[in-house]
Amino acid sequence: MHVRKFVSFVVTVSLVVAGGQALASKAYHFKVANKTSSDITTLQVSVDKKTWGKFDVGDGVKAGDTETFVWDESTNDEPCEEWIRAKFADGEWSPASQQNFCEDMDAPIEFTE
Repeated sequence: MHVRKFVSFVVTVSLVVAGGQALASKAYHFKVANKTSSDITTLQVSVDKKTWGKFDVGDGVKAGDTETFVWDESTNDEPCEEWIRAKFADGEWSPASQQNFCEDMDAPIEFTE
């Protein structure tokens, strides 16, 4: 059984390009790099590590892939520093890691084994 380690980095305001289409120039986004052997099925974020909100990850992040996620505009008034954790297809959770989601949006948050 592997302990999931969380190597961090993350987010600022800039132009997001997804599938060749530009999104709103003020869209907050972050990248997740899954460097484990198990798919990420759930991402959760929290301001206080007590109440967790589920982030829409669609089909998840396949093992070895990097995906970009865009914050909903309703979160624009939340603080930059929040906690994030991932659930994997094998049922394990990563430890929660505090991230600054307003800095370096294109450097991925890396989940490793």
